[in-house]
Amino acid sequence: MSATNLLFLPPGEGGDYRWMRIEDARVAAAGEGLPQGDGEVIAVAPADAVSLHWAEIPARSTAQAAAAARLLAAEVSAAPMDELHVAVGEDDAGSRAIGIVNRGAMAGWLNRLAGMGVDPVAVVPAPLLLPRPDQGYVRGSLAGQGVVRGRASGFADEPGFTEIVTGDDPLADLDADALADMLGAAAAAAAPALDLRQGPFARRRSFAIDWRLVRRLGRLGLAIVAVTLAIDLVRWTKYSFAADATEARIEQVARTALPRGETLVDADRQLAERLSAVRGPGQGFSRTAAAVFSAVRSVPGSELTAMDFQPSGDIRLGVAVDREALATDLKRAIEAQGFTVQASTFVAAGGRITGEFTVRGR
Repeated sequence: MSATNLLFLPPGEGGDYRWMRIEDARVAAAGEGLPQGDGEVIAVAPADAVSLHWAEIPARSTAQAAAAARLLAAEVSAAPMDELHVAVGEDDAGSRAIGIVNRGAMAGWLNRLAGMGVDPVAVVPAPLLLPRPDQGYVRGSLAGQGVVRGRASGFADEPGFTEIVTGDDPLADLDADALADMLGAAAAAAAPALDLRQGPFARRRSFAIDWRLVRRLGRLGLAIVAVTLAIDLVRWTKYSFAADATEARIEQVARTALPRGETLVDADRQLAERLSAVRGPGQGFSRTAAAVFSAVRSVPGSELTAMDFQPSGDIRLGVAVDREALATDLKRAIEAQGFTVQASTFVAAGGRITGEFTVRGR
């Protein structure tokens, strides 16, 4: 069974607090002092402490609506705006309630309640507990305080002042039973028409750990980790199968390149040995000879008279040139292709200059 406690703030300092307990949209109990029992507490501000106005403020964010309400409040209030607290209500048929209260009074109410261990969920001006009439005004007594509410007004009931404001408009007095029913309906409403706890006086939300959400997030995290590990496992398995297939392919190719009947132990090493045996030591006869022939073609007036491929991979060349300078050019041409050339002493014979080169890989 839900319960809401209305706590009526005294009009002046030192006054007595009064309360009403609302259960199932009806007044279940009432008394003086602080509310008895559990349930949320809604503080009711005295009618003479809050100036109420209504204005058409287009639908927008709460901050924008509050800024617009402050501009309207500056036009109707003689007090400096830094001394006032302005609150704006929800949109109701195209208009919003605007409450103007002294900032010091608002802070005093909340500080005194906090000192008594009470943190109200809302602070509502007393006239807004009365129903909004279709026409004219309604009047009632709340915790000993007379209040009046009209279509676009709300104020404390004071002899002489009330008659001036209402004029010739009808003024309906609410009896105790009707007022109790209306208070029950107002307290049971999802949100008050105007809550003064806004801006610097907004209620601080207590931090609570939602363990159900924590458990759900934990399970979700474990699921993400499991899926990630499964993806890595599938990827590792795929790579392993691919590596096995590649290794089998290499073994198959190696068997075709190695001599028939040779046992396959280390394909890479055995193929390297096979290649070295085919091409010869060093950089091989074919590559070395090709480099030498290319160099001879690039140096006109030079020719080879002998070529001997050594077991070490070196090639001994017999060279004949027209001029001594050509021997140097030929030596540099061979070296430019990545070889080291050792030259013997060149001598002149039969109108030509002859000598030997020893070419080896670097």
